[in-house]
Amino acid sequence: MLIKTFTFNGFSENTYVLTDEDTRASVVVDPGCYTAAEQDALRRYIDENRLGVAAVLLTHAHIDHVLGCAFVLNTWPGTPLLVHDLDRPTLAAVATYAGPYGFGAYQAAEPTGALAAGQPVRFGDTELEVRFAPGHAPGHVVLYHAASGQLIGGDVLFQRSIGRTDLPGGDHATLLRSIETELLTLPDETVVHPGHGPATTIGAERRGNPFLVG
Repeated sequence: MLIKTFTFNGFSENTYVLTDEDTRASVVVDPGCYTAAEQDALRRYIDENRLGVAAVLLTHAHIDHVLGCAFVLNTWPGTPLLVHDLDRPTLAAVATYAGPYGFGAYQAAEPTGALAAGQPVRFGDTELEVRFAPGHAPGHVVLYHAASGQLIGGDVLFQRSIGRTDLPGGDHATLLRSIETELLTLPDETVVHPGHGPATTIGAERRGNPFLVG
C-alpha cells in the first residue's frame, strides 16, 4: 500500500491518499482541501498517477477533515463517502459553523455508507481494519493496514501529544482508553500517520509521549 500525504487548509490537516500498488485502486482519507490550489493538487496527483478513487473515508468529521468531501464526490461521481454512524451529526453540524470559521464556500456532502469497528475496507487487493477510537470525536475511527504495519490515526495520537477533547462530544478519559485498547495494542513498529503533524510509531509514543507515560 502506498501512502501520499497532503497538508491542507489553515488547520494544517493531513489528507491521505492510500493506493493499492497492484491495481491502482485508491481511497481518500479525510479530504481537507479547500482552496482551488489545494483541490488542484489532489486532482493532479490522482489523475497523473491514473488512480481509481474507490471511496472517501473519514476518521472523523470535524471541519478541517471534511472541507474537500464535496469536491472529491463532484470530481469523481459515484464515490462512496463513509463515516462512523456516531459522527454523522458531527458532519452535519459543519455547515452551521463553516462560515464563522472563515470557510464560507464550504459545500456539505452526505454520507452514503458507514464505517464500523471490525469492518474491513477493501480497495483492490488492500484491506484496512476499522478500529473504533472515540474521545476526540464521538464516532472517531482509525484505519489499520496490518500487512505494512501502518495506521491512519486521525486526531487520536500525535507525536508526543494526543487529540484535544474540549470540542463537543470529546472526552479525555474516553480518548485515553481508546489509545490504550485500540492503538497501544498494536506492534511497536507500527507507523502512525496522524491528522496533523509528522508520522510517529506506536513504540515511540509508548515510551516518550508525556500523556501516556509517567
